[in-house]
Amino acid sequence: MHYQIQVPNARPAGIVEVFSPYDGKRVGSVEAIDSAGAGQALKNMTAAFNDRRQWLPAQERIAILERAALLVRERSESLIALAVAEGGKPYPDTKIELNRAIDSIKSCIDCMRTQRGSEIPMQLNPASMNRLAFTHRQPMGPVVAISAFNHPLNLIVHQAGPAIASGCPVIIKPATQTPLSAFALADIFHEAGLPKAWCQPVVVKELEVAEQLATDKRVAFFSFIGSAAVGWRLRSQLSPGTRCALEHGGAAPVIIAEDANLDNILPLLAKGGFYHAGQVCVSVQRVYAHRSIAKTVAERLASLAETMITGDPASDKTDIGPLIRHSEVDRVETWINEALRENAALMTGGKRLSDSLYSPTVLLNPSEHSKVSRQEIFGPVICVYEYDAIDDAITRANALPYAFQAAVATQNIDTALYACKHLAASTVLVNDHTAFRVDWMPFAGLRESGYGTGGIPYTYRDMQIEKMVVFHSAAL
Repeated sequence: MHYQIQVPNARPAGIVEVFSPYDGKRVGSVEAIDSAGAGQALKNMTAAFNDRRQWLPAQERIAILERAALLVRERSESLIALAVAEGGKPYPDTKIELNRAIDSIKSCIDCMRTQRGSEIPMQLNPASMNRLAFTHRQPMGPVVAISAFNHPLNLIVHQAGPAIASGCPVIIKPATQTPLSAFALADIFHEAGLPKAWCQPVVVKELEVAEQLATDKRVAFFSFIGSAAVGWRLRSQLSPGTRCALEHGGAAPVIIAEDANLDNILPLLAKGGFYHAGQVCVSVQRVYAHRSIAKTVAERLASLAETMITGDPASDKTDIGPLIRHSEVDRVETWINEALRENAALMTGGKRLSDSLYSPTVLLNPSEHSKVSRQEIFGPVICVYEYDAIDDAITRANALPYAFQAAVATQNIDTALYACKHLAASTVLVNDHTAFRVDWMPFAGLRESGYGTGGIPYTYRDMQIEKMVVFHSAAL
């Protein structure tokens, strides 16, 4: 599969080849843009936005999104196959992602149907007499969105969908490893009636070109999903007035109280830790279990890991697929070996299965100084730690510079409420895993984990301004 450049009036600047992270086979290719192409893309969407007579009316945007949702549904199997091939997430999980993407498009439509402004009280004092004031929503302006590899369908919808719904033209730059899904979705939006200048997918071969897109003074809103190092650096370079939202990673903690129902919670934690080979920003990573049950928790998580099938992501039997790059397998292997040298107990896994696959791994009591305890693993690894008092578990859970989603497992309402109050997290899940998400809920990284709030309604709102209109009339 080959995608030509999608920037009107721009010339291609080389080819980005896409290969399967599982077996290295070529999946497709995309024409890249250079600095001149980036300038043209910015020019295209700025011109589209600045001519307000050409703004797409709400009814037209709704119709486009409705048609797009139908087209995604009709082409679901081909889109799933494409995402599996380039991203490596197993077929069953990618199918769920595809259905989420459809639901996310519908959520964009729901946002449009329910948006509203408000009346601002006037005639309350002599200065405000004979006046009527109200607000209404308008698009903020041109959007640049840079996306990650791990959800190549739904992340694009989360960034491009709200832009289309809110009336903002968008340039979307997917991860270099997984651009094909983004281009396929952009094609669907265009086929559904969206003019090309209002959604331009691009790939670049030079980081400087991505920086040019993000930091241009014509950009009203910058949406970033990816590494903290890149996201925070780009935010520091944004032009004055550019708003932004950043979604980075974490090292999600779970506290398991002594009274937790292990039969219920452990399968959820295993899924939340090993889903997409752990390549999820809120993947279960650090599990703090009461000393009386910690070894049992680790052993049972290990048993669950050993039942999971690691292999070809195209198979509907596969639970765990490849890491996105062979170098990531090298890194995970290095981190695990370091933890073992620093006296972690290996409960299962701990070995490379191929250049692209790493076995689901459970460690018991790794050192607090090991990388697996201090940094985001982004691999199929769950660490279990003993604790005696819940305050100690909470202190250790809160000790890292990341804060995103956390969880607590308990049958005691007071324990649950205590953890919800004291855990440093934007979301606390009770008797659930940290990777739970539905697309209409707020999704916000705190501290180094992000800036702003994701989720379809929240991104939609961020991409708009609330404009006030004041009528002054003697008739009032």
